Amino acid sequence: MGIQKDRIRLNVGGKIFETTVTTLANAGRNSLFGAMFDDNWNFQFNNSDEYFIDRNPDCFAVLLDLLRTGELCIPANIPEKLLYREALFYGLLDHIRSAKWGQFDGNRLRHSKSVMGRAPGDGTAIRAGPDGGCCVAHGSMVHVYDWMLEEHPPIHLDYQRVNDVGWIDPGNIVISACERLGRGDGGMGLFSSSTGELRSKFQVTHDNQVKSYTAGALGFSSDYRIFASCKGRSNEYGIGVWDQITGKQIDFFYEPTGWSLGDADKLQWLQGTNCLMVATWFPRKDNCYISLLDFREKRMVWSWSDMGAPVTADGRRVRDAIAMEENSSICVVNEYEGLGFMDLRSRAASVRWSSRTRLMEGKMPDEACYPKLALHEGQLFSSMNDSISVFCGPDWVLTSRLRRSYGGSICDFSIGGDRLFALHSEENVFDIWETPSPPIT
Repeated sequence: MGIQKDRIRLNVGGKIFETTVTTLANAGRNSLFGAMFDDNWNFQFNNSDEYFIDRNPDCFAVLLDLLRTGELCIPANIPEKLLYREALFYGLLDHIRSAKWGQFDGNRLRHSKSVMGRAPGDGTAIRAGPDGGCCVAHGSMVHVYDWMLEEHPPIHLDYQRVNDVGWIDPGNIVISACERLGRGDGGMGLFSSSTGELRSKFQVTHDNQVKSYTAGALGFSSDYRIFASCKGRSNEYGIGVWDQITGKQIDFFYEPTGWSLGDADKLQWLQGTNCLMVATWFPRKDNCYISLLDFREKRMVWSWSDMGAPVTADGRRVRDAIAMEENSSICVVNEYEGLGFMDLRSRAASVRWSSRTRLMEGKMPDEACYPKLALHEGQLFSSMNDSISVFCGPDWVLTSRLRRSYGGSICDFSIGGDRLFALHSEENVFDIWETPSPPIT
């Protein structure tokens, strides 16, 4: 790009700074400084010798140094929240985030901070936001935090239990909740992440009538569809589909006889196969059910259940599952954190347990927090008790483990915005894990 090499003087809050237009161009087109360039990246001068910006000069000095070097050095006399506020004004929050932590790598994660929740007891779920924030579901409330871990106004659902929550974008989240008998409430709603305001509801229509329902597990596709497991009072058992943009119901996959969809614990959209993985397991049901649904043909294209399967000597049962499209397989985990794999190319799939990944022996602890699975950038993560294990390579070898002793067992964890969030069962404490930024040489 044809950027001029001229120096420029900025008067920020009465303090003079001299820099180059090339340095300011490092802020990017979407920043305040990017607006000072024309379409050809030439700086648009005015008749004055300097530009005046009525902001904090001490914070600007830090941000200008960040644009020059790529490094973030915050003096002790500048509160981080003040610096982040100024970065927001200049449009430099992404630069701050990039300088504070590097690209996500499970084997290089370091514990950054622990946050004490507002209410004691069991948390339902934690979900990482796209910009490094998170939300925590607890009972009938959802607590939302931005990437600076500043808590926004909590979302109250009037004693309706929250079942799941998911991010649409940094400004909007979807919440699924139980129906309240006699009230007709429940279902799903779209809420503002910053104010907690209810923006719209997602309705289920059956026989041309709007029905009340309980919404459970949520899933999202890249073509702006929202999926939810649904249980109604009539025949509304199955998976509902809504248009993320309009909020209108566009499809419904009714639960086949002898199967379980409306009680699903997990939904995962598979982009490559254009199918939805639906998984239900103990203790919600006596048996585990995993299936792939093709909404185009309205049929179940792959399924597995442990119904009628012989009980193993150690009584291990599937507690979570995740589809791995690149390997054409589904990974499952039992209560001993033993990993198992099923081949999606086989109609008669069975679990192949991998003894090399079994990390625990004996019984579950008294406080039962069943393991969870996540797949991110080719790395597999599995929680167990108060730690999270990281597996890598074609054979999924254990390569590292994340552990914090405070807060009890991990009941849920989530990865997003280059952070890992782990929710503990006691006091709703959640940990934030980040990858350190690489040193600049």
